[in-house]
Amino acid sequence: MPHATKPARVVFLLQDLAFGGTQRQALELGLRLDRTRFSPEFWMLADVRDFAPRAEAGGIPLTWLSPYPTVGLGSLLALRRALKEHRPDLLVPLTAMPNIWGRVFAKTQGLSAVIGTCRGGGAIKRQHERFLKGLCAHHIVNAAPLARELTAMGRPAAKITCIPNGVDTGHFLPPPDDLRPVREVVLCLARFCEDKDHETLIRSFEYVAAKRPRAELWLVGDGPLRTRVRTLATRSPVRGLIRTYPSTPDPRPFFQQASVVVLSSVREGLPNVLLEAMAMGLPVAATAVGGIPDLVVPETTGLLCPPRNPEALGENIASLLADEDRRLAMGKNARTRAETLYSMEAMVLRHEAVFARVLSGAPAPDEPGAQP
Repeated sequence: MPHATKPARVVFLLQDLAFGGTQRQALELGLRLDRTRFSPEFWMLADVRDFAPRAEAGGIPLTWLSPYPTVGLGSLLALRRALKEHRPDLLVPLTAMPNIWGRVFAKTQGLSAVIGTCRGGGAIKRQHERFLKGLCAHHIVNAAPLARELTAMGRPAAKITCIPNGVDTGHFLPPPDDLRPVREVVLCLARFCEDKDHETLIRSFEYVAAKRPRAELWLVGDGPLRTRVRTLATRSPVRGLIRTYPSTPDPRPFFQQASVVVLSSVREGLPNVLLEAMAMGLPVAATAVGGIPDLVVPETTGLLCPPRNPEALGENIASLLADEDRRLAMGKNARTRAETLYSMEAMVLRHEAVFARVLSGAPAPDEPGAQP
């Protein structure tokens, strides 16, 4: 690790700073790192700046490797040049493109202090971990199923650390009684992409509307399938009860109006939106995929069902809407669980421990040569 008087330059390599769970977690981590030990920087392959104002306000230097909103050859050439000319002490790539090219170029530049990350359903396949898993000193994943996938393909367990996402429970607070919803709002805050399977959610809401005619479905998000999702919503038999909204840097006003938060994902890591919903005292209806079963305790903090099953998801949503006392009890349990198990402070401390170990070159606790 660099000299004690000089904090280590930790470069988080991201595809962009668009509104998204990974970007949000990177930002929360970067803002909270101990600046006497670590000096965070964000490098972006594409020029999307949704979270840039908050990062800049927090004193995090931002480097845009391309003037374009998508990743291209220019982005990758700029990344290779930046790694050569502005060599970081530690490189932490996040999401698929940064994990692929960040590790490949780091290898060509002889940079060994690299931490690969896997954070979402399908990430291991998208990032070609079967072939690239050895191009980093360590892996950080945010859900146990991702760790199991990596070990199954030969990555030593000692080189993987599972660190669940954190949530700022002082920022995401249950609303006061006078702000509690007066409508039956079913809220989905999720990127419009294949993994989130909005089609199943919209179909499930047809079951909900048949039993709860006052219910409304609010879809908040952005992404590559934005047009398709909005088309599905306008063609639904219950289209008058479905609203769509763009992503927002502060989702709390949406949570404050919600009765139930829902995710219909077919692939997941450990979704931030469910942590935020739990912190705000809301019950969850979701699919049992990825790390969601680690978050949601059935019949205690919410209800789970298999993916791609609109009837089962609709039944769960309708049953929660039908029983206010049950919803409130689950919401209180969810808030307690978020405070107890998913604090932002614990998330940051665990990252700092891994960063320090990789920077020092020390073996992981279970590796040969590690000290007890």
